[in-house]
Amino acid sequence: MRLLLVEDYPPLQKSVAKGLREAGFAVDVTGDGQEALWYGLGNPYDVIILDLMLPGLDGLSILRRLRTEGRQTHVLIITAKDAVPDRVAGLNAGADDYVVKPFEFDELLARVQALVRRGYYRKDPVLTVGPLRIDTAAQRVERENVPLELTAREYALLEYLAMRAGEVVTRTDIWEHVYDFHSNAMSNVVDVYIGHLRKKIDREGEPSLIETVRGRGYVLRKVSQ
Repeated sequence: MRLLLVEDYPPLQKSVAKGLREAGFAVDVTGDGQEALWYGLGNPYDVIILDLMLPGLDGLSILRRLRTEGRQTHVLIITAKDAVPDRVAGLNAGADDYVVKPFEFDELLARVQALVRRGYYRKDPVLTVGPLRIDTAAQRVERENVPLELTAREYALLEYLAMRAGEVVTRTDIWEHVYDFHSNAMSNVVDVYIGHLRKKIDREGEPSLIETVRGRGYVLRKVSQ
């Protein structure tokens, strides 16, 4: 899943981005309000983590502009402003959640994961797709009760496919939601990771759980065990 982190305090920006990436998220980062608006209007983020006190353009102005332009991305405000009127102003401007600084990273991560699930109309943190059981909170994957060892990138790819199980997901969709960098080799990189993932979740002699839809993309099949 792809996130935008908007935070202008370098130590906090660095630590939060590092933790989110270690949790398997693709993360774009900025500390400038104008640049944050540009990012938010131009990319399909699953969640935007937004500080309010920013140079260039404040967080509430960014949020209002995103909503005015029709962007429905979930927004989690992080700020030192903890008064009730401040929280009310943020929520009324279109924020989906609010965390007051200082905060524990685990709480931030849990709130981000909840917003991601909400974006895909999921409430249960455990996704069951065919023989796969994907615990999005613990980031654990099992096939028929056997744990699977996935890299952070493989897990992120599987979780995204699982959130959209039964749907055809294009390579562009995958690239935009799972990766946080740009490359002319986009298609090839996605295909390579699909291949790595298949080796770990499939069983010899059985059809692959990830079906290739020629010319369109991939679909994680809702098959019975």
